[in-house]
Amino acid sequence: MKVLAIGASKNIGYYAATRLLDQGATVIFLMRSPSVFDNNEKMKSYVSSGKARLVKGDALNREDVNRTWQSAIEDGPVDVLLFTLGGTPSFSLTKGFFITPANLCTQTILNAITTIPSSIKPKIVAITSNGVDKASHKALPLAMKPVYGYLLDGPHKDKLGAERVLAYCAGRDWVDPEPLETVLDPSWVTTQGLPAEGELKDSIVVVRPAMFTDGACRAEEGGKVRTSTQIISGAYTISRRDVAYFIVEGILKDWDHWKGSTAFITY
Repeated sequence: MKVLAIGASKNIGYYAATRLLDQGATVIFLMRSPSVFDNNEKMKSYVSSGKARLVKGDALNREDVNRTWQSAIEDGPVDVLLFTLGGTPSFSLTKGFFITPANLCTQTILNAITTIPSSIKPKIVAITSNGVDKASHKALPLAMKPVYGYLLDGPHKDKLGAERVLAYCAGRDWVDPEPLETVLDPSWVTTQGLPAEGELKDSIVVVRPAMFTDGACRAEEGGKVRTSTQIISGAYTISRRDVAYFIVEGILKDWDHWKGSTAFITY
C-alpha cells in the first residue's frame, strides 16, 4: 500500500502513518518542515529505508500539492490519500479558537483533490469533527454544545467547508447552509481539476471524531470504542490514537463497509 499523507507530522496523521509503516506501507509525507522528524529515530529508519518519503511543501500551495502527487506516483500508483490537517488554533475572547487562514482545511482538501493525477483513483480518508453540521450538533451532549458553538465555531466553519467539497465529490446531498464565502469561494465548483459531482462516490470516507484527548489507544487494549455510520448520541471524547487505529484497522481494512460514508467515533 502507498499512502500520501497531508497533515501527518503529528497527532492522528502521525499515529496512523507510523502504524501503516509498521505494517509495510510506503508513506509520502507532504510537510512544510520535514525537520520535525530529525530527532525521531523510528521515522529516520523508515526514511533511510525509503518507506517514508518526506516532500517539503505547503498544502495551501496548489503547485506544491501537485508536485507531491507527481513525485508520489513516479514508482507506481498511490492507494490512499490520508487527510488529517487541522492547524494550530489561536484563542480570542470574542472569537473563541480560530485558525489562520480561516479556510485552511477547506482550501487544502480542495488542492489535494483537484491535483489527483488522472491515472489513479485513491481512497480518501479525511478527518473533520463531530458537531460540524446541524444534525450532529443537535445530538451533542448538552454540556458540549457551548464548547462547539462558541470555542470551536471558527475551526468548525472551516471543516464544514471541507465537508462541502467532499460531499460534492461523493455525490451526497447537502442539507446545511452553504459555507461562508470567506471559507469557500462561491465559484469553487469551477475549480480546475475538480471531479464531476458524485465521481468519487465510493472513494471517500469522512471521519467525525468526538473531542480529542491525548490518551492511550483503548481499542488496541480491548477497550470499548463506539463507531458508526450514523450520528452517535452521548459523544464526549476520543483519543487521537484511537482515531488513528480506527482509520488503519477499521476503515482501510473494511473499505467496502465504510466507503462513501461519514464515520463517527467516540468512547
